[in-house]
Amino acid sequence: MNNTLSLFQLCDSTFPNGSFSQSFGLETYIQKDLVYDAESFLKWLKAYVNEQLAYADGLGVKLIYEALEEGDLEKVWEIDHLLKIQNLARESREGTQRMGESMLNIAEAIYGFEHLTSYRERIGEKKSFGHPAVVFTIAGYELQVDKETTILYYLYSTMIGLVQNAVRAIPLGQTTGQKIVYQFQKDLQRARDKIMNLDEADFGVVSPGLELGQMQHERVKIRIFSS
Repeated sequence: MNNTLSLFQLCDSTFPNGSFSQSFGLETYIQKDLVYDAESFLKWLKAYVNEQLAYADGLGVKLIYEALEEGDLEKVWEIDHLLKIQNLARESREGTQRMGESMLNIAEAIYGFEHLTSYRERIGEKKSFGHPAVVFTIAGYELQVDKETTILYYLYSTMIGLVQNAVRAIPLGQTTGQKIVYQFQKDLQRARDKIMNLDEADFGVVSPGLELGQMQHERVKIRIFSS
């Protein structure tokens, strides 16, 4: 079995992790008429991936993978904690936690890895919070997918969810959405390379504007997303 393809299963746009209900502040920008077509969405997506995702989830994947290589599970649980508390917007924080728990339940059923079971038990005991970056990285490590590919696939899975939600919310045509997915692949590779050069001191250095947009989502007049 191709282990890389096995991990890619978690990136499928039909994977039921709940990402279809989360916009992570995109809907705020749409309501403010700052995102209204493919070009303006691409501008927002580049900012989100490079100024928030890279320094939070993306760097989290790198740190978790390295901790697993060293057999340091306490470090893995520490990153889970940091991913939770550095996410200041309540809706994004709670939405990410729901996504993490959904991904964990399905990934554990698919792969049956011991570390996933331990993670689920810790969440049940209120010792850990649950985050998709933790689940995804454990799966990538156990499947023996290399660190760089695991990071890239995680970024890809996040991008796919955001593009699909933009297609619904702006709205964009499905063909336009697929063109954006194609055009953005080099940006994902550059973001992956950027993450590989970051260290733990960079963790959580995110754009205040994006965080404010996520916080303001609670007060948008019309909403189809939870965050």
